[in-house]
Amino acid sequence: MDRPSPENLILVNRDQNGVALVTINRPGSLNSLTRSTMVELAQAFKRLDRDESVRVIIIAGSGRAFCSGVDLTAAEEVFKGDLKDPESDTILQMDRCSKPIIGAVKGFAATAGFEIALACDILVAAKGSVFMDTHARLGIFPSWGLSQKLPRIIGVNRALEVSLTATHLTAEEAELLGLVNHVVEDGDVLKKSREIAEAILRNNWDLVLKYKAIIKDGIKLDLATGLSLEKERAIDYYDGMTKEQFRKMREFIAGRGSKIQSKL
Repeated sequence: MDRPSPENLILVNRDQNGVALVTINRPGSLNSLTRSTMVELAQAFKRLDRDESVRVIIIAGSGRAFCSGVDLTAAEEVFKGDLKDPESDTILQMDRCSKPIIGAVKGFAATAGFEIALACDILVAAKGSVFMDTHARLGIFPSWGLSQKLPRIIGVNRALEVSLTATHLTAEEAELLGLVNHVVEDGDVLKKSREIAEAILRNNWDLVLKYKAIIKDGIKLDLATGLSLEKERAIDYYDGMTKEQFRKMREFIAGRGSKIQSKL
């Protein structure tokens, strides 16, 4: 476990399998974000991305919520504070992270908490959890990507309704819309998140990183340009493979074929 901050705002636990659990730890305020919390969370992701022993990151909230957004008692400090620095930008550091990020959502993921959820690669949510955008209600201009990411995931019209009315999406609705990957019982959120992490860890690690990168980079482009980018990176990848790597690939495929045949 990392040395906690003086206030234990962000907890980081690493296991021996290469999974790191990041926990926002302000349960008394439903894990709302102060400036210090945001900076520490950004730095945690930066450190974990550089840590070669870590391969998958899970982010969760302590207590009854994932993250209820910015702590409005410190709103001016947060919004007018010196958070233009990329090193202190939580979402930018999550977006820069090369490793798979799984969001384990229980309770509220509201406004800035919603944006943290949108920065995850895979989302697991407890039944009864809700996603809510209150920017329009509170007079807060979005700056962590909600206005751009949500329409691309659930569609423009539905995103407009969610954001302009400040009504919530239940975990079940979010799953139907493709925002959430799995909805599980409250006590199974971390268990399911770890199962997904373990499934990722069983695969070729170099290709896991490259696959995440091509999906994330390609989705920003039109289809034709994205296909060209995939082809370009595939050529570079295969040109860089050694004869030994190709031999191991053939052996793996042959072994997988034998297993399939035995089941027929």
